[in-house]
Amino acid sequence: MCEICESENRIRENGSTRRAVLRSFAVSAVAGLISGGAARAEAVKKMPKPQNVVSSDASLDLLLKGNQRYVEGISRRHDFKHEREALVGGQNPYAAILSCADSRIAPEYAFDSGRGDLFVCRVAGNFANDDTIASMEYAISVLGAPLILVLGHDACGAVDATIKSIKDGTTLPGHLPSLVAALAPAVKGVSQQQGDVLDNAIRQNVTDNVAKLKSVTPILSAAVEQKKLKVVGGIYRLKDGKVDMTA
Repeated sequence: MCEICESENRIRENGSTRRAVLRSFAVSAVAGLISGGAARAEAVKKMPKPQNVVSSDASLDLLLKGNQRYVEGISRRHDFKHEREALVGGQNPYAAILSCADSRIAPEYAFDSGRGDLFVCRVAGNFANDDTIASMEYAISVLGAPLILVLGHDACGAVDATIKSIKDGTTLPGHLPSLVAALAPAVKGVSQQQGDVLDNAIRQNVTDNVAKLKSVTPILSAAVEQKKLKVVGGIYRLKDGKVDMTA
């Protein structure tokens, strides 16, 4: 056989070998995807509430649709008995909420949610401190929640008290100065803005705490960067119960 023929044969053989290897890789990759997908699907089925395994956008959509039902007075009937039974062994909420402790604000009602749907931290003034940040980290890294909502509300007493304390130069009794210290940056940040000082400060406080939770290291900032987590803000309107998104 001439050298040209031998060269052509080697090229054909090498080409066949490469195609075979590529086919093998492709088959392995597809098999891995199928296997991984099947494993994930099986894991989801074993969760207390499989329907809560959603994306960040889907989580926000669930909140907004639930709030719309609440506003319209057509909240769903929740079977708390069977929900309690399903949640004995664990929880997988679809959202985490940092809310004010005001007795007029109840996130579970405001978003027409059931047991095990929302992981809620409440503190007067809805601000992020070491305790609430740690709780949010737990909700995201351990429970798998894909969304954090910072929920303020109009006519917030904690923010109003902070405004008056700063304006009058007074010190509130007991442990209340800790609330003033946490909320003062938002109040001072809107001091030169036009409009209602209380409304502006409430909105600024939500915005500030959204930014804080997005950037806090190491857990939350990494989850945001990896697009596993969204942090948004909203303000609950006492008059009609509607939540207006702010950030």
